[in-house]
Amino acid sequence: MYEAVFIDIDGTLRNNKKELTNKTIEVIKEVTKNGYLVILCSGRPRKYTEDVSKKCFASKYIITSNGGNIYDYENNKVLYTNKMNEEACIQLYNIAKEAKTRFMMNVGENRVVNQLKYFDGSEVLLKEDINTFVKNNDVVQCVIADSDYDKIKSLKPYIEKIKNVEIKNQHKSLINESFPKEGTIYYDIANIGSSKGNAIKEFCKILNIDLKNTIAIGDDYNDVSMFKIAGYSVVMQNANNEVKKYADYITLSNEENGVAVFLEKLLKNEI
Repeated sequence: MYEAVFIDIDGTLRNNKKELTNKTIEVIKEVTKNGYLVILCSGRPRKYTEDVSKKCFASKYIITSNGGNIYDYENNKVLYTNKMNEEACIQLYNIAKEAKTRFMMNVGENRVVNQLKYFDGSEVLLKEDINTFVKNNDVVQCVIADSDYDKIKSLKPYIEKIKNVEIKNQHKSLINESFPKEGTIYYDIANIGSSKGNAIKEFCKILNIDLKNTIAIGDDYNDVSMFKIAGYSVVMQNANNEVKKYADYITLSNEENGVAVFLEKLLKNEI
């Protein structure tokens, strides 16, 4: 019997307007009532993921920063952290500084940034020397971002030269040039050994869950590590064909309540 369901947020759980539909919320409530653990598994920072988890009544556990952190928000307890290499963080910061782009570090529950964009408390401005900061804080993911597609694309070779880290996720236009080059163009960067899949492994060890009794639901390249680890893989219809190769089941798109549709089948023992 399946025990845990790991669900990506963007492009999976929420629609393209970043909304949680009432149908999705109600089905997740029902799934949790039936004894399943629903764990949101995102590239987003901790506080952001926690807020979404609470809104959809998922479990108290979240996996954030593309697997860099596992957190129990009811007990304010960090279960796992994959701290980034300090020298790599410094080099990434300098790349962003030279290019005059936004630089974000996922630390604790929020993001520490070199340029404030949001003033809702989700970001904290870096006010100390970067060398001192990374030594005294557990940075689990760095993000380099800008609205200028060409500028961000030009930074990729420099990022890829940095030892001990790799790009975990990126704007789809940086992989497929036919994808609209709109909004914030970004790279999520973390330790080579950090991934959603490895975080699921750690989570299941901590809670003594057999990996064969887990389900992963996602839509993008950074979800592939989940699909390789989980007992059953569910890919959204809006995913590209390369990601769909890892699917045991393809559900409807995120615009069609694909997560809820699949979970209803799970509740009916049709999976």
